Amino acid sequence: MAEFLLYGAVFGTICWCSLLLLPWRPYSTREQIAANPNFSDKDLQDITVLIPARNEAPYISHTINGVKAQGSGIRIIVIDDQSSDDTAEQARFSGAQVISGVTPPKGWSGKLWALEQGLQKVNTPYTLLLDADIELSPGIIAVLQQKARQENLALVSLMAKPPMGNFIERLLMPAFIYFFKLLYPFGLANRPNSRVAAAAGGCILVETQALHSAGAFSCLHNALIDDCTLAAHIKKTGLRTWLGLSHDARSHRGYQTLTPIWEMVARTAYTQLKYSLVLLLACTLIMSAMFWLAPLAFLFQPTEVTYMISAVVWFAMVFAYTPTLIYYNRSPVWVIALPVIGTLYLAMTWTSALRYWRGQRASWKNRQYES
Repeated sequence: MAEFLLYGAVFGTICWCSLLLLPWRPYSTREQIAANPNFSDKDLQDITVLIPARNEAPYISHTINGVKAQGSGIRIIVIDDQSSDDTAEQARFSGAQVISGVTPPKGWSGKLWALEQGLQKVNTPYTLLLDADIELSPGIIAVLQQKARQENLALVSLMAKPPMGNFIERLLMPAFIYFFKLLYPFGLANRPNSRVAAAAGGCILVETQALHSAGAFSCLHNALIDDCTLAAHIKKTGLRTWLGLSHDARSHRGYQTLTPIWEMVARTAYTQLKYSLVLLLACTLIMSAMFWLAPLAFLFQPTEVTYMISAVVWFAMVFAYTPTLIYYNRSPVWVIALPVIGTLYLAMTWTSALRYWRGQRASWKNRQYES
């Protein structure tokens, strides 16, 4: 048994060292962008903002006000996806045009059907897809548009800063970004000749013509990971995309307990593994070796070798996770919790798989979706 654990620890060490040696550096935070306050008075009449909203009354006004502070002429369309609260009234009061959405056709997700309805009203060169809980800093939209034009990008997307107001958010949300970057390395996704494609659905600026050329939302109508699927379709047409981090797009939807974070991850985790048992078992083996066997090897066989293995792995964890912690103004001390964090995310993934095997399909805001 001890020999098996030792082999697992060695495997985990190899995984960590391999991660650090990858040339595209998935743990890096170099892909980032910041708002320019001097751009907050720009003429943005060539951009239409689409905000799908279902029961978003606590957030929608902040989101719309953040858009209005970006410049003049920008058009804001909120697609009210049959909300049972006063989302539509709040949106109208804040100055947005409101479309009353109808029930999604079979096979469509609510968000994508809402966007499809909103897209029919867009006649500007650019469309900004914005989640109802994302608040933008003044000048960020103009910076995104400038980047898109200067670098000939059809799609520019921001990974919004997650909420970090309480312990559970500070524990899990930086790691959420970290693991997303490992699954969808920004350095690869931003290369035009790479097969990796990624976007963050909270904030996406896209050429309207590129949306139509890629099949708009009808080609991904049932996609649970719709943002990355959209980026993939656009890249397949030969156009370029870019994804980066930013402090100037912030989610103001808080998570007061572990449960809503668990549900958010479990909704799509097994989808990201393509509903493959082989990939799930491989993920379990790799994460167990990386987060437990390797860093704690000295506990089950205290020798010079196991102490060295553990030291190397802890150094690797610090080196790989610290850039994300520093970017979000968190102490590197949080690295100590990474084995626990990794275990929680692995458990969320298994929850996703168990629900799938039981025939429980993804649900969101009282709607069931087919996988």
